[in-house]
Amino acid sequence: MQTDQVLSHLKKYGQLLDMEIASATGIALPEVRASLADLTARGEISQCSVTLFNDDKRIDAFQCRISGYVPPVAAGRKAGNTKDADSTPAD
Repeated sequence: MQTDQVLSHLKKYGQLLDMEIASATGIALPEVRASLADLTARGEISQCSVTLFNDDKRIDAFQCRISGYVPPVAAGRKAGNTKDADSTPAD
């Protein structure tokens, strides 16, 4: 099984569909799904079933991500109040 390769791909690219993992890694979709089932059983990933429609064609897939993973804060400006609380005028 290609469990380690699937896990490292998810760590690198974040939340993905099983068919996206299969396409990017070159692993057959049934092997990817078997690896995902193993990783889910071990608690390393979280997955949910997804139904997509493409030109009235139903596609059943699994969406997966690393369990408990919180991505790092993006660089750049942050939303919110930029004024200091101490700089407000006193009455």
